[in-house]
Amino acid sequence: MTTAEPAEVDRDTEVVVIGAGPAGLTAAYELGKRGRASTVLEADDVVGGISRSAERDGWRFDIGGHRFFTKVQAVEDLWHEILPDEDFLLRPRMSRIYYNGKFFDYPLKASNALKNLGVLEAGRCVLSYAWARVRPPKDQTNFEGWVSARFGSRLYRTFFKTYTEKVWGVPATEIQADWAAQRIKNLSLASAVLNAVLPKRNQTEITTLIEEFQYPKYGPGMMWERCRELVEAQGSKVLMRTAATTVRHEAGHAVAVVADTEGVRTEYPCSHVVSSMPISTLLKVMDPPVPPEVQAAADGLAYRDFLTVALVMPEEAGFPDNWIYVHSPEVNVGRIQNFGSWSPYLVKDGRTCLGLEYFVFEGDRLWTMPDHELVELGKRELHKLGLADPAKVEAGYVVRCPKAYPVYDDTYKANVQVLRDWLEANAANVHPVGRNGMHKYNNQDHSMYTAMLTVENILGAHHDIWQVNVEAEYHEEKAAEGPEDGGTGRDAPVIPRAAMSAANEKRGRVGA
Repeated sequence: MTTAEPAEVDRDTEVVVIGAGPAGLTAAYELGKRGRASTVLEADDVVGGISRSAERDGWRFDIGGHRFFTKVQAVEDLWHEILPDEDFLLRPRMSRIYYNGKFFDYPLKASNALKNLGVLEAGRCVLSYAWARVRPPKDQTNFEGWVSARFGSRLYRTFFKTYTEKVWGVPATEIQADWAAQRIKNLSLASAVLNAVLPKRNQTEITTLIEEFQYPKYGPGMMWERCRELVEAQGSKVLMRTAATTVRHEAGHAVAVVADTEGVRTEYPCSHVVSSMPISTLLKVMDPPVPPEVQAAADGLAYRDFLTVALVMPEEAGFPDNWIYVHSPEVNVGRIQNFGSWSPYLVKDGRTCLGLEYFVFEGDRLWTMPDHELVELGKRELHKLGLADPAKVEAGYVVRCPKAYPVYDDTYKANVQVLRDWLEANAANVHPVGRNGMHKYNNQDHSMYTAMLTVENILGAHHDIWQVNVEAEYHEEKAAEGPEDGGTGRDAPVIPRAAMSAANEKRGRVGA
């Protein structure tokens, strides 16, 4: 491993970094390499944000699953600058869809799909597909109409409807078609047949999902725990359990950040602020306060939240997949990870840990359910799916992750633009970065890249970091040949605000 030797840090140009996730720590580390000191303020007691590795009784959990694969070479280089090569494992990518008691390969393969559907249902799917080609749905502006028009209603119900609705918490008819066009643009019956008959490593005419990925042996949090050590060795500070409560600004610039550390308030003067806290929260802590129309824009941003129920099982109760997408509508769980398949270092000898993932709204019934009840729910749903014997569960843990997914409702673009415009005019040295910092459905690598470019901007460059992650190509697809385009990531569906409100009300959201 090689790390750049920092120049002597300059305390007169201190930068305050809000948040010690991938974006915040990347910014602090890149600043340190250039001799610029920073103070990192982290409200939690662990670094990594949603890329942390949660730990309970010696078990480590990857919250959401993080495959270390990127098209951005600068990010790839930085990963290996932070961690030595021996701390990375090369893992096979394996995911399947679970529906109606059967496992379907993902990406879909015609032979496997035919076997699991059965000849009769496969025939019905073909007829449904043919009918959709002759008489496509009139309304193809939403996810359901767009997918049904291209695959037929039966394949849509099997492979698209349930999981998508679990993730976003609204009916598929309320999700805009442009997201479907992006995420499944290369999936067709023809390409499924090609996938079934061509050797995987010799495909040259179609786009395939990556087959292997890197993974830190103790999970993604290992990366950020080490990065924190490097940042502190550079002479910067990382303050835990320290929540930014106020950003003071005057004459068009931020001049200080006030933070609370276990009841003690401290003011940190600053030359710049790099913020990965939710941009909606950032604007709400400005002092003097933002005007009402900006406050309304901040209030208008919504989030989808996430929790994991981790169940300790005998090793033989696991499966080879990194995770399984659960399309079965009779259960709430949306995805199940096998942490032992990510890394043997996450689990203990003779045991594995299954992570049942639930997509929720903060304050709804599942979010507020006591941990022991969530563990029992997870055991019941494993049993209902026929995936594991609940009697073999030896222990259970719950990890909640608020604001895991920025919601792209029909007002979010306008709201974000209002916030951006206000910052540019009134606090030009405040730099939002990362997923929640920019309210963009970024991956870890894209969040890091926004921080890297922001550091260059602080030093005099003029990058437009809002152009990071604007391509149509899915982040885990790897073109067999040809140059990459200028983008770096993925997008999320546009969901009407009325649909989000109705979904929250239906789920009994507290304090809505």
